[in-house]
Amino acid sequence: MRLRVLSRDQIFFPHPFHCAPDGLLCIGGDLSPERLLLAYQFGIFPWYNEGEPLLWWTPYPRMVLKPCDLKVSKSMRALIRKEHFQVTYNQNFDYIVSQCQTVKRFGQGGTWITAAMRSAYNTLHEMGYAHSVEVWEDGKIVGGLYGIALGKIFYGESMFHHVSNASKYGFITLCRRLEENNFRLIDCQQETAYMASFGAQTIPKEDFFQELRKNLAEENCGI
Repeated sequence: MRLRVLSRDQIFFPHPFHCAPDGLLCIGGDLSPERLLLAYQFGIFPWYNEGEPLLWWTPYPRMVLKPCDLKVSKSMRALIRKEHFQVTYNQNFDYIVSQCQTVKRFGQGGTWITAAMRSAYNTLHEMGYAHSVEVWEDGKIVGGLYGIALGKIFYGESMFHHVSNASKYGFITLCRRLEENNFRLIDCQQETAYMASFGAQTIPKEDFFQELRKNLAEENCGI
């Protein structure tokens, strides 16, 4: 399969169904807010390493979670009842991205959150599309996550923790907030056992694309 190379001058993407078997759709373009927002509207996201060309992905089947289907373990329910952590939203977006950028992950020698990506998502945050969840303990941020909210879909990007269960606590709290705000779906992007433990499931590309089409009519309201 020959990949489409995007021009910086025109903001468009090939149809998401034209991706390679691994989900790679096209290369090139830029990380302008207009291009990123168009990408997310159609389930496309950038993912590449420093020094590589800009790569755009849309893997199928897609792992998603309906906030109403969230599964919470007994141990996490106990932590939440005790209000073990404190959770805030959009209080320190760049710090959350920076921690996701630098945290060590098993099996990964680097990070896909490049300096250009960090700058681009900070711009989306200033525009009201990118949001952060901060998890606090004893006055310090010990975990968190960030993503994009468009219409009634939240597109998860990355999370981190410095204290056990902090990121889980933040994600559970976010899911409940999204359910209260009538969000229909959380896009988990890739299938992982971690997200499956919360109740996320894979759906066919046709079903996911139908959700995206319905979401185009929804008003952007943040989280």
